Amino acid sequence: MRELESLVVASGGACRMLGFLYRNLLNEWSSEQLWRRFFSDPSQWWDHRFDKTNARFPDFKHKKTQDALWIDARSTPRWVRSELAAMAPIAVQQSAFSWNAKMAKYVEGGQFTEAVALFELMQTQGVPPDKYSFIQVLKACAGSMALEVGKHIHCQVIKSSYGSDVFVDSCILDMYSKCGSIEDAYNVFKNMPQRDVISWSAMIVAYAKSGQGSRALEIYTQMLQELIKPNSFTFVGVLTACTSLGALEEGRFLHSQVIENGQESDPHVGSCLVDMYAKSESVEDACKVFNDMPTRDVVSWSAMIVGYVKCGQGGKALELFQQMRREGLEPNNVTFLGLIEACTNLLSLGEGRHVHAQVIQSGWETDTSIENCLLDMYAKCESIEDARELFNNMSKRKLLSWNTMIMGYANCQLGEKAIDLFFQMQCERVEPDNITFLGVLKACSSTQALEHGKFIHEQIRKSKWKSDTFVGNSLIDMYSKCGSMEYAHRVFDSILANDIVCWSAMILGYVKSGQAEEALDLFREMQCKAVEPDPITFVAALNACAGVGALEEGRLVHAQIIQSGYDSDAFLGSCLVDMYAKCGSMEEACEVFNNMQLRKVGAWSAMILGYVECGQEENAIVMFKRMLQEDVVPDSVTFIGVLMACSSIVALNDGKLIHAQVIESGLESDVFVASCLIDMYAKCGSIEDACRVFSNIPFRDVVCWNAMLSGYAMHGLGKKAIQLLEWMLQEGTDMDTASFASLLSACSHAGLADEGVYYFETMTPVYGLSAEVEHHSSMVDLLGRAGHLHEAHDMIKNMPCLPDVSIWQALLGACKIHGNVQMGESAAKELFSLDPEHSSGYVLLSNIYAAAGKWSSKSKVQNLWTKRHAFKQPRYTWV
Repeated sequence: MRELESLVVASGGACRMLGFLYRNLLNEWSSEQLWRRFFSDPSQWWDHRFDKTNARFPDFKHKKTQDALWIDARSTPRWVRSELAAMAPIAVQQSAFSWNAKMAKYVEGGQFTEAVALFELMQTQGVPPDKYSFIQVLKACAGSMALEVGKHIHCQVIKSSYGSDVFVDSCILDMYSKCGSIEDAYNVFKNMPQRDVISWSAMIVAYAKSGQGSRALEIYTQMLQELIKPNSFTFVGVLTACTSLGALEEGRFLHSQVIENGQESDPHVGSCLVDMYAKSESVEDACKVFNDMPTRDVVSWSAMIVGYVKCGQGGKALELFQQMRREGLEPNNVTFLGLIEACTNLLSLGEGRHVHAQVIQSGWETDTSIENCLLDMYAKCESIEDARELFNNMSKRKLLSWNTMIMGYANCQLGEKAIDLFFQMQCERVEPDNITFLGVLKACSSTQALEHGKFIHEQIRKSKWKSDTFVGNSLIDMYSKCGSMEYAHRVFDSILANDIVCWSAMILGYVKSGQAEEALDLFREMQCKAVEPDPITFVAALNACAGVGALEEGRLVHAQIIQSGYDSDAFLGSCLVDMYAKCGSMEEACEVFNNMQLRKVGAWSAMILGYVECGQEENAIVMFKRMLQEDVVPDSVTFIGVLMACSSIVALNDGKLIHAQVIESGLESDVFVASCLIDMYAKCGSIEDACRVFSNIPFRDVVCWNAMLSGYAMHGLGKKAIQLLEWMLQEGTDMDTASFASLLSACSHAGLADEGVYYFETMTPVYGLSAEVEHHSSMVDLLGRAGHLHEAHDMIKNMPCLPDVSIWQALLGACKIHGNVQMGESAAKELFSLDPEHSSGYVLLSNIYAAAGKWSSKSKVQNLWTKRHAFKQPRYTWV
């Protein structure tokens, strides 16, 4: 009784503990059960008040309350009183309990910093920490990843009497692993005098979460050798390791052990099995485990949804989500992350917006990870306005949010907005990383913003990313696309260790800038430095060979491709076909094409374009028909090539059949394909069909307008060309030099001299375009046809550039029309000085002499023509 009295007169906390003990003893709990109940979670002591009616117990400081408790305690059995007396030292130290309870509440609420601060305050006030104090503060250190504080607590544990306690050691191990100090965690683990399943599981989970899956499997094997039976947490850790390693067979073996140990019904283990099978691309096994689970919580559903997404089955993921909602389960953040990724992969903007609405409805709209995932989805679905609205409304914009938005603008060809956002990011003092620089450099490349690119380069030079290989490659790409190969080479030289990526970027830069010879020189230099080329390098080298017609160099590159084992690469095969075709060796192109194991659409397109460039248009059409017979779906490049073939040989019927194929493929709105259709119909003499195609184009760019202008010019429909030009300006499309060339040609053939002169004179002051040789050639032809030969000659003399063959031929043709022998002789002299074998010039001059009755002069021209072998090839038309 005295022991009970000492407990009663203690503080309120101890009395609450006594009340809890007594109440549960009335329910016939054993002392062992009570002991376990208390020491498993001491914070429960404060959540109970003693009263026979289960009412909330009043303040223990009142004497009346103590008497009531005393009477109840007096009536307890003797063995209970002795049990309570044994617990008296704990009750005396009740002050530590209240601190522990408060710390536990902080830890449960995620207030880790407050829990650590409370632990320090507890020691300041002279309260010695006990086992549970250390457990709570170590949990707080793990949650806040406060490694240094955790090490300090570890030292205190060693100095205390709890240095060999298995629970405290497990918490220390868990703290080190969550703080990323796996070596310290393992040192604690191997020095533990007694290791139970909790310790082993903690070590396995630590290795699995740190990306050391193989080490986690080794620890698991050691655990089994020591005859420690795994529990659900063990299996969660080791299955996570198998997932990270993609170790499907090991995962299946673990699955059998899960069944042997009777853990298959555990929802956490089941979810890990689903995740492991799905991420190992064994969706069937994942589905089987999922369907066999007796109870499926949101974790299980989320694992299956994410599994479908990782295996590229986004549609099934969305269907499973609908089934999950029908069963009444609320999605969590992992569920939504998987669904948003599914919409991103499917490029399904409608489904993405629906998921976004459900995110808002479920209250997850402020989750940073979900916000960034939604941002990425909108950007990749090219709904950049939705992405920007979401970005502006984000509660907290992290670096990932800025990077996603900048890269989204760059990928949507909105480089200027990406650059503006980059500078706004810096105004808000957000430090860019390598991903930021990759995005903004891509934006500079697409907009050819060289000055901005130089400014960003200077920032990179001052940052820690100056030696990053990917950033260096992006700088090379940016400078080369902006036409500054000198700066690109400076960046290349500044990279200390140029890997194959750098060499490939530099060679591609020279190719794209039209400097194929320099690209080949650099390719040779790379090989001299014993750098092994990869497929990207070979592609660049083949493009360089094609650009300058270097057939022998191309054959050497082909031999290296075979030697390197890349001859079965489908894309390289297409590049080889293209190289041989552009170098004029269609026999070798056919040989490569026929030996290809897998012929994709690129290879067929290369063959068709090769035949067109070599003047074998009939073979190009035959190749296209063969392609369709082999069920290869043509793309826009294929149609462009075969339509060019039809235009060259005026194959109107074939052109109409190909037009039907274009419509079937859904490419009739492609501006380049549509422009080729207009050109084909115009050259085949069907201007009405050309107009019909033009009218059906939903979004016309300058290429489409120019194609139609050129068609009108071919048919001499000058007035319609002028009307089309006015319509073009009303639509807000800016004219380019090709527009003026077609317009002036149309005016020339239609005899609209005044209109042609007007547009030529407004070309520079109104439209800001400089007249080139082809524009002067059209004007000379226009003035000459109208009989203004002297004005045409004066224009030639006052040209800012040197006249070429076409200009003198135009003047010579005008002299033939109007019978001006003297000016014709002068024009012919200039023409033959540029091209002594120009057959049309001899024909025109001979006709001028014949019309003037100068037969001896005509004979001299014909003799000179025969002597120089300038025979005119016969032409034909099928119009």
